[in-house]
Amino acid sequence: MTDISRSDISRRTIVKGSVLAAALASVPAAAQASAPRPAGVALVRNRLTLPSGIATGDVTSESAVLWSRSSGAGRMRAVLRAVDDGGEVLRGRGAFERVLRGPRATQASDFTAKIHAGNLPSNTRFALEISFEDDGGTAGETVRGTFRTAPDPGSYNGKGRTGDTSNGGEVPASSTQSFVWTGDTAGQGWGINEQIGGMRGYRAMHQTRPDFFIHSGDTVYADGPLAETVVEKDGQVWRNLVTEEVSKVAETLDEYRGRHRYNLMDVNMRAMFADVPVFANWDDHETTNNWYPGEVLDDPRYTVRDVNTLAARGRQAWQEYMPIAEGAASWRPGTFDDAGQYQPARIYRKISRGPQLDIFCLDMRTFKSPNTDGKEAYATSILGQEQVDWLIREVSASKATWKVVAADLPLGIIVPDGPVHQESLANRDPGAPLGRELEIAGVLSAFKRNRVKNIVWLTADVHYCAAHHYSPERAAFTDFDPFWEFVAGPIAAGSFGPNAMDGTFGPEVVFSKAGRFAGESPRDGENQFFGHVQLGEDNSFTASLRNANGATVFAKVLTPER
Repeated sequence: MTDISRSDISRRTIVKGSVLAAALASVPAAAQASAPRPAGVALVRNRLTLPSGIATGDVTSESAVLWSRSSGAGRMRAVLRAVDDGGEVLRGRGAFERVLRGPRATQASDFTAKIHAGNLPSNTRFALEISFEDDGGTAGETVRGTFRTAPDPGSYNGKGRTGDTSNGGEVPASSTQSFVWTGDTAGQGWGINEQIGGMRGYRAMHQTRPDFFIHSGDTVYADGPLAETVVEKDGQVWRNLVTEEVSKVAETLDEYRGRHRYNLMDVNMRAMFADVPVFANWDDHETTNNWYPGEVLDDPRYTVRDVNTLAARGRQAWQEYMPIAEGAASWRPGTFDDAGQYQPARIYRKISRGPQLDIFCLDMRTFKSPNTDGKEAYATSILGQEQVDWLIREVSASKATWKVVAADLPLGIIVPDGPVHQESLANRDPGAPLGRELEIAGVLSAFKRNRVKNIVWLTADVHYCAAHHYSPERAAFTDFDPFWEFVAGPIAAGSFGPNAMDGTFGPEVVFSKAGRFAGESPRDGENQFFGHVQLGEDNSFTASLRNANGATVFAKVLTPER
């Protein structure tokens, strides 16, 4: 018997609405204006549309960020209703309905807007409607979606008792959850190819019906122009959907924004984002390849060579388009100061997902030291001291069974930046920690010292999938407890790898799968990858690596340590 879930029902509604929105948005204004009208029919005000769909993000037990983009200036409006598993509005016990009015979307934010919805009931499925009202109060197009809040952090322990579940007690089936992660969207010249159904890896992730999605970075490729056609290695012709903004490397703020607008033209991405909350990391390609603060580019494609200038523009566009809960203790979006300059909010953050799970999203770009050979005798930065202190403090204090560190760079994989320099923290030297490795060594030592259990690192970046087990028994540095790192990606970009490993932290490559050749296209989906995690009633953590066709290529079941 086919299991028709609530997500299947909502997905059909979302895809239908998204396709209609895309069709309406694709009609040029001039064509609409010149179309013949029946005599005697009054002109009707053009309603505001949502050309990039809707999204939710950073959903916790009691809060969610609601996001959309309007076709023009207008005030964001959202309606939340609690629904059952079939999508029917709850009446009586469990009923919840709220209308939220958000900020006014203007050209200053590329007509994007966010609402922080707080004080929501936990473990509740919501039907969501988002629209914009113009300056005259006229409501525009409504796009519908759904999301579920996480279980209450204190809802159970052991066999249902309230409290800490870090001891690995049983969990009610209604409170279990699953999620997916990946990275690398529209890179190496492979964009939206409608002839193959667009970015179908997003459809494969969506079909797993996850509770949320971690995008582990390279959410766009601002440094990778897209051509209308690309001849693949086997002679097939790849046909990209293209826009003006993706035809060159991004330098202006609008060109960076255009990269995000482009990705959201994909029907699979819009459908998934309307139905699955996004937890976003950023990495290098949101600005330019392998960048670090203070870098000056030597690249003839750029007229702007100062990376700090480019990164500020890329970051503003990223924070405008990602549904992230920006800020530390209290939520706040990026703001503008009195001089009209954008003031970015903090990217690294903790997202609580109930007694089973806490997510710690890292920022491994903002505080990064220059790319060198990585063999300095002193600690150089990949997180920065403030973020290191935060990570140790928050992970050590977590009462959740599983602590997932969502990283945008891998730990033990060697990621070169040219023939000598290194992009990540591994430095090709399997000996004692040096350079950036010293910073991570301090983090791992602190976790051991504080007796933190059940930490899993998830990442992307390297364009292949892998499962790594780190252990002091194999390592040059031994002051840490064993842990797993799972790598997934790309989801819609060229395939590469596998890379060599650095032995400092004793990684064992338990599994890896890469493309057949460097830069392989996403056409057949066989070497495009995402990860899936299912948290079980017994508090197990089942991590699987899957290709863009949905086939599982590796799985590992972890049981919680006590």
